[in-house]
Amino acid sequence: MPKIDEYEVEVLNAFEKGQLTSVATKAELARFKAAARATVIKGRRVNIRLSSGDLNDVQVKALEEGMPYQTLIASVLHRYVTGRLTEQSEPCRQGPS
Repeated sequence: MPKIDEYEVEVLNAFEKGQLTSVATKAELARFKAAARATVIKGRRVNIRLSSGDLNDVQVKALEEGMPYQTLIASVLHRYVTGRLTEQSEPCRQGPS
């Protein structure tokens, strides 16, 4: 276990003694539980065709983000379908001008 400071020891002791209470609402707890369940549940397998250039760009971006490219693709798709990823008015492409 990494070293923890005095405050963290105090919080840990309070937690272990059952002295802490949640400040989350029932709706927030339900949302957190649903997110945890969705994280644990493995999804179904999907095969898609991508151009070589797009796949290469995704692999480079995933490497920059420090994650497998399949995880990046799944994350981008999830954010899009949940409305947390939207189109920009002008595409933002990197590369030579």
